Amino acid sequence: MSTNDHNDADVKQLHSMGYAQELSRRMGGFSNFAISFAIICILAGGITSFGQGLSAAGGASIGIGWPVGSLFAIVVALAMAQIASAYPTAGGLYHWGSILGGKGWGWATAWVNLLGLIFVVASVDVGVYSLFRDLIVAQVFGVDVSTWGYWNQVFGVIILVATQAMFNHFGIRITTLLTDFSGYLIFGVAIVLTITLLAFAPSLDFSRLFTFTNYTGDAGGNVWPASNSMIQAFLVGLILVCYTITGFDASAHTSEETRNAASAVPRGMLQAVIWSALFGYIMVCAFVLAMPSVADGAAKGFGVFPWLMASSPMPGILRNLLFIGIVIANYLCALAGLTSTSRMIFAFARDGGLPFSNLLKSVSPAYRTPVPAIWIGAVLALAATLYADAFAVLAAGCAVFLYISYIMPVAAGLLAEGKTWNEKGPFNLGAFSKPIAVLAIIGGLVLSYVGMQPPNEKVFYLTIAMFVVMAIFWFAFERKRFSGPPTGARIAQLQREIAESEARLASK
Repeated sequence: MSTNDHNDADVKQLHSMGYAQELSRRMGGFSNFAISFAIICILAGGITSFGQGLSAAGGASIGIGWPVGSLFAIVVALAMAQIASAYPTAGGLYHWGSILGGKGWGWATAWVNLLGLIFVVASVDVGVYSLFRDLIVAQVFGVDVSTWGYWNQVFGVIILVATQAMFNHFGIRITTLLTDFSGYLIFGVAIVLTITLLAFAPSLDFSRLFTFTNYTGDAGGNVWPASNSMIQAFLVGLILVCYTITGFDASAHTSEETRNAASAVPRGMLQAVIWSALFGYIMVCAFVLAMPSVADGAAKGFGVFPWLMASSPMPGILRNLLFIGIVIANYLCALAGLTSTSRMIFAFARDGGLPFSNLLKSVSPAYRTPVPAIWIGAVLALAATLYADAFAVLAAGCAVFLYISYIMPVAAGLLAEGKTWNEKGPFNLGAFSKPIAVLAIIGGLVLSYVGMQPPNEKVFYLTIAMFVVMAIFWFAFERKRFSGPPTGARIAQLQREIAESEARLASK
């Protein structure tokens, strides 16, 4: 089938769901994979949260914990991929939840997913700032950053978020080029970093990767409160992979900008998770093997990666180049996160789900991007970073909210399959559909539980508060006002508006 034929089929399917082709459909299969791969970014969470893994159950949190957490993530991605193949729209999870579970379920899914996406951008940009300060400014240029405080971080994050919004503003072509580059950069830097650390490691003791040591409390730099339970230590250490391998719904959020979306989106999502799990595992194992001492590394807490790099006898020029590559990859990770966030805002506003929806659903005729949604997403992400102890809470929060939003449509699909959901897309799990959905729900709940453990109990309270507030707003206001995605006769009524909207954008 030719590209034009694919585009015609994509547009026809979008029309059948009651939406106009307003965004520019320029992304191919690799680009759809790359945007999820960029937002997962093993050089982001795999580095900035590495201390949270190591300071839990030691080397076993890496050697055993990463595969366990990755398996959960892959199962969740499989269940989501099947639904994405059937309903390839921007703001994917919101539509899936609405179509499969009803407009109220979709409305709740949208808010949970949106908060998770905002926290992704916020946490990664705080991480970018920290890495730039500790790796580039301190180690490459030798500047004393001990006096850099809260306002330095605020100013730095403003610059990061503003430039990411500008790249998104000026069209999916620019964003795609950058995230495509990010895909190659992540592979390249991860491979070179892994080989270099292993080549200059003082020894290669593989037993480290399977040795359980409880580093909670003082022994782990107080990253985690002291616990006498090794099981608890191992579970909280899963936050490393839980935070790292998330955000892969970006492939679904850019469905309306992807050619042959029903096939390319599920494939891009799954490949992003699988390759991240594999390359990420090799990389974080190399971190453990290259340490002069696991105990000394665990004691560094969040500062373990800068300590590891400073301890390695690798050539200085190579170390500096790796630092630069890591910081750029993290910056592009947040860029991809903002792309995903803005598409969620645009899709939800298109159905009237947000305040000022008429503004937030508008698309720039010149750039074919949801410009107001991009900048509102940027402002909200910036606001989330203003909390003084931002990174740990944001990292745990984004993982919890995203995985909850992932399992919500999966749960709805499990109940709807064979009843109201009978037509699936090209990616079909067949007889394995329901078992995988059940496992995905269990896995998502486990990963969500991990993100709520002390010292991140604030995330638990925030989650409870969020659902209470959503319930109040839904039953008091939104239940009667919000109509949800178009259905039935409403879709037929919208066809004239769809044609007029597409003609207006094409004439610009």
